[in-house]
Amino acid sequence: MTQQRGYWRESGERIRAQEAWDIWARHAYGVLIELAQTYHSTITYGELRDRLFAASGIRTSALLQNWIGEVLNRVIHESRRRGDPPLSALVVRTEDGMVGGGYDEVLRVAEELPVDDEMAREEHAADSRLACYRHFGASLPPGGGVAALAPKLQAVVQRRRAQAPPPRRPVCPTCFVQLPVSGTCDRC
Repeated sequence: MTQQRGYWRESGERIRAQEAWDIWARHAYGVLIELAQTYHSTITYGELRDRLFAASGIRTSALLQNWIGEVLNRVIHESRRRGDPPLSALVVRTEDGMVGGGYDEVLRVAEELPVDDEMAREEHAADSRLACYRHFGASLPPGGGVAALAPKLQAVVQRRRAQAPPPRRPVCPTCFVQLPVSGTCDRC
């Protein structure tokens, strides 16, 4: 038995990539709405792929990074058309919990300026996730909840902060003693 290549239904029937992307996007929308009903929930690209394959009965031999952006772009545009917050903000990378550069389509569709800083993009995505939780009826804590980085990314940020050396104050150029907060050497 030879292994399938391209895009196909479980029955073995081959289909066009665009048809698969359209079908997966419809399923992704439902998966992401369901996910948005749980405060601070996210899903990895790989987990979403597995759910889409199971729900649609459509498979591909193409690498995930070669087609998932097409699916999520359709979700982004459908979110905008419906007046929903950008559900694609709920999808994060396994290795670091970031939405990644594909999230820039959310900014483009919303006619917002692109961001060059990864953390600024992640903070925008955190705000978008909170909007999703609120819009789709997640049970929120008192006060309406807070925007948060994806759990894995938050752990990485906290670990980096804990490992970072404390900031150093300037040293007196004469006696080489660390200067007090005032900036004036007490010895010289």
